Amino acid sequence: MSAKNMFLKPGFVRAPLQNGVGRYVCQLQRIVLKFCKSNGSSRGMRDFIEQDLVDFAKVNPGVVVYLKPRRHRGPVVVAEYLNGDRVWMSMSNKTHSEITKWVDVLRTQQGDNATTRLRKYQYTDYPSVQGPWTPFTHKLPELNTAELPDPAFGANNRLPMSATEQLRLMFEAQKLSGKSEDLKTAE
Repeated sequence: MSAKNMFLKPGFVRAPLQNGVGRYVCQLQRIVLKFCKSNGSSRGMRDFIEQDLVDFAKVNPGVVVYLKPRRHRGPVVVAEYLNGDRVWMSMSNKTHSEITKWVDVLRTQQGDNATTRLRKYQYTDYPSVQGPWTPFTHKLPELNTAELPDPAFGANNRLPMSATEQLRLMFEAQKLSGKSEDLKTAE
């Protein structure tokens, strides 16, 4: 474990299971836009409020939007989620389009997992020294540059014919010989 994880609060992933299978539940519960009416660093926030805030509120009726004007302070966005997480972002000197993108990011995520040291339900005293398994672990390196399909790398030329394939070929041969006998008797 690295030293930076020692000071983070431990917790498990609290993601809602299968969110979006039946219906999607937006995890953003409340968003607070704090800004100054006269400060120059709040210009992008004021433009966002004037142009896009009403449309954002109409499109996302489940999200409560608060505006909090503050004198001589920089613009801030605070997002609160259903799982109790709060994300605080400074929007100082950001443009209208950047603030629009950040608000959309806050709307689509499920909270701040960067401040939580993720724990697993399983634990072992002897972790693997071989590294994680991937689908390419035991593959030939020549496959990286090969033009596929290539008969040299095909699995069918190395394996003997399966019983199903043998039965299918026998049936087709019998069917063809049966048709030729039917043609002879018809003549």
